[in-house]
Amino acid sequence: MSSTTRDTTGNTVRDAQLGAADSERRAALRRMKLLATALLVLSAIIFAIAFALEDRYAWLGYVRAAAEGAMVGALADWFAVTALFRHPLGLRIPHTAIIPNRKDEIGVSLGEFVEQNFLSDEVVRSKLATFSVADRLGEWLADPANAERASAEGAVMAQGLLRFLSDGDVESLIERLAREYLFDREWAPTLGRVGGELVAADQQRAIVDALVEAAETWLTEHPDALGQVVSTRLPRWVPGFARDLADDRAHREVIGLLHAVRDDPEHPLRVAIDGYLVDLTDRLQNDPAMADRVEQIKTEFLESPRLRSFAGRLWEAVKATLAESLADPSSELRSAAASALVDVGVRLSADRTLSAKIDAWIADAAGYAVQKYRHDLASVISDTVTRWDARETTEKIELQVGRDLQFIRINGTVVGALAGLAIFAIATAVRALLA
Repeated sequence: MSSTTRDTTGNTVRDAQLGAADSERRAALRRMKLLATALLVLSAIIFAIAFALEDRYAWLGYVRAAAEGAMVGALADWFAVTALFRHPLGLRIPHTAIIPNRKDEIGVSLGEFVEQNFLSDEVVRSKLATFSVADRLGEWLADPANAERASAEGAVMAQGLLRFLSDGDVESLIERLAREYLFDREWAPTLGRVGGELVAADQQRAIVDALVEAAETWLTEHPDALGQVVSTRLPRWVPGFARDLADDRAHREVIGLLHAVRDDPEHPLRVAIDGYLVDLTDRLQNDPAMADRVEQIKTEFLESPRLRSFAGRLWEAVKATLAESLADPSSELRSAAASALVDVGVRLSADRTLSAKIDAWIADAAGYAVQKYRHDLASVISDTVTRWDARETTEKIELQVGRDLQFIRINGTVVGALAGLAIFAIATAVRALLA
């Protein structure tokens, strides 16, 4: 499954989950509103009955007082809760519909609160000090399945980066780097010094062996390779069979020479090659004429279209190889990356000194980022709230906290009833004492 498909599927699932959660919150809010309103209606009914029969039954005065207090508390808290989100009964009473009217101010205040209380160096460092990021990362990467997953995700990101890069820009970069690090410096002294070290270490012998073996194999597989090199130089009166014998003898002699050079480490031809290489490396370092000749060759290549062509071919080859390796889960690149991640995880889990250094580095980096970008991070909150529609913001907040706010209405009804009953009882008792 492609990354785009995974992202689309993931967004669809998250949207469905959020939609289901909002539906549950909306239903719960509706139930709580209905309960709080039912208590208000019940209080009104009880008040009406108690008020009508109070003259006949004196004790109903206490019931009336409790119901009256319950209605007052319920109405007052209904007004307070409703005023947060909208105008009660549609009346534009001052200081109502607080959230939609002060949405932007709330967003700024919320951003400042987060910035001052959460996005601080002390808070971040104290939180990171409660656990080891390196240990957790090491334990996670030490699992081959997790390492394979990280390698796969990294491959997807790398493929996206390859598609994003401009071929022309990369080719220009390669050309610029080649000019800066290869062509702006003299080649001759470096070639001479490196070549001299290789010859001094007898590294040229392996190259000579490879060339001799390749030449011997090729001549053996192509007996007609020399053609009529010898016979064409013989006088015309020499018979044809003699010409063939001469060509065949020349072929065998060359093969024999190659055999001898291959088998004899001290063969005169090897010694001659070694001497030539020693002389060449010395001239590259010390002969101005040789250095000028090398620089001329370099300049000709630099000024020719071949450099740009070389950069283009190099990038095409690298890009094609990388793209193929990144797309193949069984490629050596992907396998090596997963194996390297496992090794990193094992080392992080086992090496306490390394994990402590990494934790300290992460803490420093997080602290620096918070100190430098705390305002920008906090502004995300205020900017997001500012972009929200006022009605949508009100609905979002009410869905999150509205159910709990309905408990205020319920509590107000109960507390109002108790307060009304207590006030009526105290007033009745005082009047009885004064009578």
